[in-house]
Amino acid sequence: MSDPQNPHPSENTGKTEPVMDATSTPVPDPQAQSQDPLADALAALANLKATNTDLADQFLRAKAEVENARRRADEEVSKARKFAVEAFAESLLPVADSLSAGLAITDASAEQLREGSEATLRQLKSALERHKVIEINPEAGTKFDPHHHQAISVVAAEQEANTVVTVLQKGYLISDRVLRPALVTVTAPK
Repeated sequence: MSDPQNPHPSENTGKTEPVMDATSTPVPDPQAQSQDPLADALAALANLKATNTDLADQFLRAKAEVENARRRADEEVSKARKFAVEAFAESLLPVADSLSAGLAITDASAEQLREGSEATLRQLKSALERHKVIEINPEAGTKFDPHHHQAISVVAAEQEANTVVTVLQKGYLISDRVLRPALVTVTAPK
């Protein structure tokens, strides 16, 4: 029975109301049944709407965060592609400078030209090695490797069959991947 002078019967009984935070849903107390089920349903509906609004807001924020992360990652990939060759190009600039300086000398002797060309070639090889571009230059007698060598011709020779006789053009690896195979002549099978 309810007391008409006290609209809050729980205050008289000494029972405490359950404490709720903003994200929890109300747990109905089976002992504290309300007299008005419609009011209870409307309160539960309002609570569910508030929770739904909060979850929808969290979802939209998380979705926006993911989109921003994806956009930043796309920008980073784009920049990496655009400027990937920058360090390599920087290491080749001294080579270009050396070639320009060598061409600027009009009265150079053949010996000076040779020395300058050798120094420039050393600079170029050093720049390539810094960027993991490694020369493929097999010695005569090396077993033919179709992954690193390309046979241009087969010749009779006094060495083991299927071995390199001469290198016609050096090949190159870049980080263990063949950039260009070495062009070689190979011994014929006996």
